[in-house]
Amino acid sequence: MRRDTNAQTAKLCRMVMPGHLCPYGLKSKDLLERQGFGVEDHPLETREETDALMKQHGVETTPQTFIGDERIGGYEGLRVYFDLDPPPAEQSDTTYQPVIAIFAVAALLALGLSWHQYDSVITLRAFEWFISISMAILAIQKLQDVESFSTMFLNYDLFARKWVRYGKIYPFGEALAGVLMTAGALLWISAPVALLIGTVGTVSVFKAVYIDKRELKCACVGGDSSVPLGFISLTENVMMIFMGIWMPVRAIWF
Repeated sequence: MRRDTNAQTAKLCRMVMPGHLCPYGLKSKDLLERQGFGVEDHPLETREETDALMKQHGVETTPQTFIGDERIGGYEGLRVYFDLDPPPAEQSDTTYQPVIAIFAVAALLALGLSWHQYDSVITLRAFEWFISISMAILAIQKLQDVESFSTMFLNYDLFARKWVRYGKIYPFGEALAGVLMTAGALLWISAPVALLIGTVGTVSVFKAVYIDKRELKCACVGGDSSVPLGFISLTENVMMIFMGIWMPVRAIWF
């Protein structure tokens, strides 16, 4: 429950050592000040001071915030105290935030390129760029840790289960197709690659989610993803199928 914060003072104990300035201590101080608190700052400048505080209060981490006689805890505890986050037991371990950020930035980049090239943001090329740039950014997420991605990918991809090395090739294929389609070059390479991985991905995701009814995490943004496997994953693959078909057709007929 949110407390009345008028004219209150909080005591904040945080690590401020020559070799380590605790970032969560700074975030706690900033949050308290934004909530209207005066902050009685107690920097812990030695390991001994830090250990003594943790032993005194039976905690294993710093910073620690105290309001009145109540120990609130660390930064996450403060966020719960101010009703900025639900309690840990109520928090979901899934989120769409990574893919929302990727698609939003890809859309803005596509609109910016369209404005630069055609003096208009509403163009067919902008739509193509949105998809190809999204593919490239999603590939970057996977390429940060190919091993981790390929392991998560094996949970649902049908082709990777038959040929395990496909999971390590996939991110490079998606990146190649995305970059070439952004450039509008070598469509005889990029279109088949996008069509292949998009088709296999669509079938795999549809089977896992809508037929087998499995609740899995999607590897679309890398191996440590908290994005649930489902509509977003299907959208990524359908976009690749579309581009694999559309780009050669456009090159021939338009």
